[in-house]
Amino acid sequence: MMMRKAVAISADAMIEDLRTLVETESPSRDLDALAASARTVAAVIEKRLGGQATLIESAAGPHVHWSAGGDPKVLLLGHHDTVFPLGTLARRPFRVADGRATGPGVFDMLGGLVQAIHALASLDDRSGVEILVTADEEVGSHASRGLIEERALACGAVLVMEGAADGGAVKTGRKGCGTFHVTVTGRASHAGLEPAAGVNALVEAAHQVLDIAALDRPGIGTTVTPTVASAGTLDNVVPAEAAITVDVRVESAEEKDRIEAAFAALTPRLAEAKLTVQGGIGRPPMPESASAGLFALAQQLSPGLEGKAVGGGSDGNFTAALGVPTLDGLGAVGGGAHADHEYVVLDTMPGQARLVAGLINAIRA
Repeated sequence: MMMRKAVAISADAMIEDLRTLVETESPSRDLDALAASARTVAAVIEKRLGGQATLIESAAGPHVHWSAGGDPKVLLLGHHDTVFPLGTLARRPFRVADGRATGPGVFDMLGGLVQAIHALASLDDRSGVEILVTADEEVGSHASRGLIEERALACGAVLVMEGAADGGAVKTGRKGCGTFHVTVTGRASHAGLEPAAGVNALVEAAHQVLDIAALDRPGIGTTVTPTVASAGTLDNVVPAEAAITVDVRVESAEEKDRIEAAFAALTPRLAEAKLTVQGGIGRPPMPESASAGLFALAQQLSPGLEGKAVGGGSDGNFTAALGVPTLDGLGAVGGGAHADHEYVVLDTMPGQARLVAGLINAIRA
């Protein structure tokens, strides 16, 4: 496999590649767009690093894998799917102004992918390093989790190129997160003539929302938040069905078990009402212990670097749960993830890439 020679990290070259990635839209679940995006990611990797990037097909779209060869030691992990629908680029094109780059997906997480590639391009020795860029992180990583876990275990250390925390801090811990869907089945009747003949699914749902919200334990990092509810068809019909969606975040495996058991044990309050519960905490917590060793290395390379535990999840949750040392938030410095004002601070990108390059060398030492 022919590798390109090491090159100095160039801000202009990074902006060029960032533009290329942003201008290839990649909304999750749009298989045609994701296929085009995967080809673009692979082309950028090959342009800067040489060798061949492999497209790994999946039901969620193609993942991109590149390996420098040799005994695997470090996995650089990211994703190329974004949350913005096709056509967003026409309304909000890639722009560089006032020291910032803006455009759909620029912070979450195309900027991080660019930094990973240029970090590796700056090294004379790239052996033992792999890049994995998945196609479905924004929608749960169901089609990529097995591959992520396989390569993480093979490499033994994971650097996650998700956007940095506020102020450029790395992410040393993440909550486990998941979504539950509770469906209530009642019985319809005429709301004026015989309301008692029905089983009011909306009333049952109201009871369940209060029971579910009572599972919240913010003092120990557990948040249980009902987010969406629906019920009813007409204003004179006792509703026969209702649905509740709940967002859950936990900091510990014990809380994950408690919450999942509590949802499984939900019981109807109204006679003849029925409940169906689906979902779970799909991303296990990423404890700060998983990042401790790598964070210490990062602080040696960048004195004063801060680490923060955050509420959102990433694919680093999966690798940390396996016991693989994992450090997250090594991507772009910026903000506005999933929002129209998403941005990357351009003059931080070379420094972030140098930190990743330093970590790669320290891990392999």
